[in-house]
Amino acid sequence: MTINEFIFLVFQNKALLAAILAWFVAQTIKALVLSFKDKKFRFNFYSLPGGFPSSHSATSIALAVSVGLIDGFHSISFAIAAVLSFYIIYDARVTRGAAGKQAQSLNRLIEILNNDTEDSEDMEKVKEVIGHSLFEIFAGGLIGIAISFLIVYGI
Repeated sequence: MTINEFIFLVFQNKALLAAILAWFVAQTIKALVLSFKDKKFRFNFYSLPGGFPSSHSATSIALAVSVGLIDGFHSISFAIAAVLSFYIIYDARVTRGAAGKQAQSLNRLIEILNNDTEDSEDMEKVKEVIGHSLFEIFAGGLIGIAISFLIVYGI
């Protein structure tokens, strides 16, 4: 099998295409929202964690739904995709949300230390928005469902 044949076969995988497109759509919306807030577009907005909508939920839900639409919602492959989606969304909401709260506490300590020291070099604060809200997850999920139907059925 040549590399061209391999790439052709990969792009025939509708579940994979749905997941990739859902990620791209969610990240593009996120980049546009951040560009509107900052009044400037930057490509690094595509790599920022957290924010509206959740690309984690968009990607994982698109994969699970498209697998369900293709293989059936009774299939083992759907069960695997659904369980993995649950863990991905749980991580985006709970685990990374806790990391965001820890970052807020750390930034308060950094601010205190920066005010107390007279060093010319201040400590840099860390990013606080890491996890997702339920609204961000829900919006990402809707994107994933819509993209799945679009890719699988062409609707």
